[in-house]
Amino acid sequence: MIIDGEGHVLGRLASVISKKLLEGEEIIVLNAEKIMITGSKDWIYAKYKQRVDRASISNPRDLGPKYPRRPEDIFRRTVRGMLPYKKSKGRTAYKGLKAFIGIPREFKEVETFNIPQAQYKNLKKGIGLGEVSKLLGAKF
Repeated sequence: MIIDGEGHVLGRLASVISKKLLEGEEIIVLNAEKIMITGSKDWIYAKYKQRVDRASISNPRDLGPKYPRRPEDIFRRTVRGMLPYKKSKGRTAYKGLKAFIGIPREFKEVETFNIPQAQYKNLKKGIGLGEVSKLLGAKF
């Protein structure tokens, strides 16, 4: 199943995709940078910045935990948090997810799906995943 991420809310889309992954479906998400996060811009940035900086708070020389900055990796990490990742069932399901920035050449002519329960209507406050990752310092 190929899903176009434009016009979807992050948490709603991730929960629907995690259920489909556990059923054994292979899912490809395009336009990951256009997925929206609801809430105020300052709150969202502070939340993700705190996660990225977590590695240097406890031990500056420590190598982890790592938290992604790129939009497709942030989306994949969100879906991973909704899967039973520490069990083999969750790990095999997680391997069935692929996310891309924009639309790659091999998916230009392919029909994409929208998930109606994950789309937003009249979003008052929110920020795109691409904007968040640029604020965190990602280059894409």
